[in-house]
Amino acid sequence: MTRGFRKDRRDVDPDFFRAEAAGLRWLRDGGGPMVEVIDVGEDFIELAHLTTTRPTASHARDFGVALARMHDAGAAEFGSPPDGYEGRQFIGERPLSTRTHEHWGEFYADERVLPYLPPAIDAGYLEPEDADATREACALVASGAFDDGDPPARLHGDLWTGNVLWTAHGVVLIDPAAHGGHRETDLAMLALFGCPLLTEIVAGYQGEHPLRAGWEDRVALHQLHPLAVHAAGHGPSYGTALGRAARACVALAAR
Repeated sequence: MTRGFRKDRRDVDPDFFRAEAAGLRWLRDGGGPMVEVIDVGEDFIELAHLTTTRPTASHARDFGVALARMHDAGAAEFGSPPDGYEGRQFIGERPLSTRTHEHWGEFYADERVLPYLPPAIDAGYLEPEDADATREACALVASGAFDDGDPPARLHGDLWTGNVLWTAHGVVLIDPAAHGGHRETDLAMLALFGCPLLTEIVAGYQGEHPLRAGWEDRVALHQLHPLAVHAAGHGPSYGTALGRAARACVALAAR
């Protein structure tokens, strides 16, 4: 019998755990190294128990390969939720838009960055000049300045290091905000929060699916989303970082 780990909460949206389960299953179907879902309901999710260990270079490279393959499994459109799932979605406890777009730039600016500016401003975590810089960057992004024709990738969507668990059998991922997006966004989030052995992860990824030239220069672009989400609820340092990343995007577009 599979040993389980159960999360219970009665103060969440009825779709909260269902969205998590749908994302885990969709990513797993795409080849992602996801934790197994045992059961789910309105106020709980039960997952397979995991025992963590130290990261290793071989597991990091294997993870990079698996992440590339998961991204390559694709999604219907930018912003698409997991196949067959019609409920609400979340990143952390904040709403995550399920509105879809044909073009990445429009999707990213309108659904993944701009919605989090008002709560960040209301909380006092985003200064006016940083908000203005972010809007300027989003206008450039929405215009297609960074669109590259890459089809929607099947993203984890909340791939910070805390959702990357290292086990004796390799990396296992938890707590997704799964959707169709740009593959570089998952990688940029790993970089933002300091994932161990990131160089080895990227090497494995590149061996399976080489990244488009200049991807290192676009890290700030793909960090706008997680920075905006964190600026909405985790303090002014994220608002400052968001403004800095937005200015880097504007400078990149001007090259």
